[in-house]
Amino acid sequence: MTKRIAASFVYLTLLLGCFHSYAKTIEFSNLTWETREGFGGVGANNWASNNVWVDSNGWLHLKITNINGKWYCAEIFTTTKLGFGQYWFYTIGKVDNLDPNVVFGLFNYPTKDGGPDGTNEIDIEFSKWAATEPTASNISYTVWPAILAPNKTVLSFSINLDGDYSTHGFTWERNKIFYQSGFGHHQDYRYPIFNWLFAPPDYNKRIPQKSLPIHINLWLVGGKPPTNHKEIELIIKQFCYVSIDKKQSNCH
Repeated sequence: MTKRIAASFVYLTLLLGCFHSYAKTIEFSNLTWETREGFGGVGANNWASNNVWVDSNGWLHLKITNINGKWYCAEIFTTTKLGFGQYWFYTIGKVDNLDPNVVFGLFNYPTKDGGPDGTNEIDIEFSKWAATEPTASNISYTVWPAILAPNKTVLSFSINLDGDYSTHGFTWERNKIFYQSGFGHHQDYRYPIFNWLFAPPDYNKRIPQKSLPIHINLWLVGGKPPTNHKEIELIIKQFCYVSIDKKQSNCH
């Protein structure tokens, strides 16, 4: 009887198109991360822990899925805060050729005690932001200020990868941020794609000054489905952080 009831419940769940997973922690690149679950911003999206996993190689997978007609996105963030230093991500996938409605983000972001939304954030985002023109930019470097008064500073441009492997990151210091992108997986960016130095005179207002968690996400602009109606999966082979004084690092 119990088995029949359980089977009936499973069938009813599938019939009604219900889907639910639970927030969890994962280990990736020698750091502990929490997954995001539920509904909300950015972009009015559904978030599912099942869309994030680490494979037997230790590589991180993020996926946007369609479950019973509803789209689910992926996000993780570190349980610890990281400060000034060098940050880089080894990505696998055509991040230069995402569907116009897809966003792939590598960034830090404040906790509730770290400042309001719209402050204290350093972003690398791959997206065309729903633009369909062939000439639309597909990557943005964005620095959100330490306080609400100044505007964010954004540099958007286009990249064209010659394969699936690329490295993206930034060196964050109290008075400047140096962004870099390169072909292949190389800490020294020996095959450069693009770089940008942001060094404003009022750096104490325009550059975050607090330690922050790192976030990685894959989501949909405005919660709208991909224009091609296809699921998407991207991989990060490794995330590395080395503090500015070289005393702290998660990469060995």
